[in-house]
Amino acid sequence: MRLGVLDIGSNTVHLLVVDAHRGAQPLPAFSYKAELRLAEHLQDGDKLSSGGERELRRFVEESLRIAEDKGVEAVMAFATSAVREAVNGEEVLSRLRSATGVDVEVLSGQDEARLTFLAVRRWFGWSSGRLLVLDIGGGSLEIASGVEEEPDVAVSLPLGAGRMTRRWFTADPPPADEVRDMRRQVRAEIGRVVGDVVKYGRPDHAVATSKTFKQLARIAGAAPSSEGAHVRRVLGHDDVARWVGRLAKMRNAERAELPGVSAGRAPQLLAGAVVADATMDLFEVPEVEICPWALREGVILRRLDAMPGV
Repeated sequence: MRLGVLDIGSNTVHLLVVDAHRGAQPLPAFSYKAELRLAEHLQDGDKLSSGGERELRRFVEESLRIAEDKGVEAVMAFATSAVREAVNGEEVLSRLRSATGVDVEVLSGQDEARLTFLAVRRWFGWSSGRLLVLDIGGGSLEIASGVEEEPDVAVSLPLGAGRMTRRWFTADPPPADEVRDMRRQVRAEIGRVVGDVVKYGRPDHAVATSKTFKQLARIAGAAPSSEGAHVRRVLGHDDVARWVGRLAKMRNAERAELPGVSAGRAPQLLAGAVVADATMDLFEVPEVEICPWALREGVILRRLDAMPGV
């Protein structure tokens, strides 16, 4: 069947049209996205602004028109940290449902970690043994580890690249003391959960997903996306640590000139690199392999698994 998947993230809102059947690999057919930056529309005590709500509704309405044109049979929608943390999130989604008919599922941080883990397990298979999966989003960092399709442990921390950029940096580039203070807090928060994750065993295969890790891998020399999803891409911790120092001295405009880095994502790349460096260091991961599948694919796979057999 042809599915439309609406991913309402903290940075980007994305419609992905896929041809998907139970037991088969979901194949992307069309993509439409916009950087709405909903997290930046959280105002007055984490309330999603009327402007942010209007932009979201406009995008969903346009997505539904596109989905119809592309022959989509069903649309499934989910939202992550920006909507989850908005104090008026339920009201916004209720009005959106009344206006468009789209019922948006709000995922918890642990849901995000588990579904991303499922996607990574299906991509790499059982031969990977115990997986450690890392995902840096706009609002949160997800960590999961396990040997099955359901992880033994799934953790979500409020350490997303966009969130940390807004919380800590006041200038372009930020002063060294702001970077240092952010680094200290990031390491303290991750350090609190390391024992809860590694007590199940050291990973046989460390994997990273998300735009932040993909961009870091690209600027460190990994193949561009144009070479296809099946090209192996790895990111070493030494490269991440080196790039933290370089990115801290760059202005946003300079970061945007790096390979694979968009102007919209450039401002939060430094914060994402600091989080990636801390995570890989504290979990003693010398390198991660980049997985092209992540949360969206996990949501699709869960839907397909729930369908009756043919």
